[in-house]
Amino acid sequence: MSATVRVLLADIGGTNARFALADTSLPVPLLVETVRGFSVADFPSLAEAAKHYLKSIDVEASGTLVRHGVFAVAGRVDGDEARITNHPWVISLARTRAALGFDDIRLVNDFAAQAMAIPLLGRDDVVNVGNVPWTPDPQAGSRNYAILGPGTGLGVGGLILRDGKRYPLESEGGHVSFAPGTPGEIEVLQRLSSQFGRVSVERLICGPGLVNVHRAISEISGVDPGILLPPDVTARAAAGDETSTRAIDMFCAVFGAVAGDLVLTLGAWDGVFLTGGMVPKLLAALQHSGFRQRFEHKGRFSATMSRIPTLAIMFPHPGLLGASAIALEHYAKAELPARSA
Repeated sequence: MSATVRVLLADIGGTNARFALADTSLPVPLLVETVRGFSVADFPSLAEAAKHYLKSIDVEASGTLVRHGVFAVAGRVDGDEARITNHPWVISLARTRAALGFDDIRLVNDFAAQAMAIPLLGRDDVVNVGNVPWTPDPQAGSRNYAILGPGTGLGVGGLILRDGKRYPLESEGGHVSFAPGTPGEIEVLQRLSSQFGRVSVERLICGPGLVNVHRAISEISGVDPGILLPPDVTARAAAGDETSTRAIDMFCAVFGAVAGDLVLTLGAWDGVFLTGGMVPKLLAALQHSGFRQRFEHKGRFSATMSRIPTLAIMFPHPGLLGASAIALEHYAKAELPARSA
């Protein structure tokens, strides 16, 4: 009996490594039942984490042949090498391929993969932030989308659709300079500048960034908040703590401003997708905060911005979904289908 051919997928962040298999003979190649997640801190390299995953699902015993991979990583891919921005791993394409005994590996930025997931998303995979409707249109001839999301860091990317072809844009837009929009944000910038020197938007809009915002607001009030983790801030806000609530409100407002700036930068007039580990957890806050107001507040372009949808991705594995789309393009040479709308 011949082996079943699969492609190994990986979505590697600064905290978690997620793996799955893809079947490129299927219209939606991601095999959700094969998804597994691990802590990157538990492994010395991507290759070792991948070996552990393949052993955990026992691919050899199942008659599965895996000789190709698509690995999406949270860092800039530079030729044969990628460095995880918020973790010590340095990934060599050649060494990883040799360690796994693979014929071929595609190494891509994680937000290139996130962007490639957009055409595979249906209505049930997203929740609107604001009141501008969105209808999936996988056959669209010309579309420009932006995608960004806070997790361990702030990922930023885009997707250009032209004549049935998809072009993901790799970006390190999370590291652009933070521009405050209110007196309170100016005070927070001053505090963060004294700590970091240059302040990028990632210093505010990610998990550690939420803690940075909370600490700055606390110190401005003359309070030492102690050592906190992002879940501590959200838990305190849920319990009614005023400082934590203010921190989340500022986080959402700045997130909206950054998302709007990205639209203007990329010309992403057809929609913005919000992803990352924090978005589902902060969905209610995003929907009832200043996110949308700051998104639209772009001077002479405010009327245009008011017509652009902002959508929170609720599909649990968008990075792997996008990696499966890349696998479909490279290893099946097939047109990308759409998930059911």
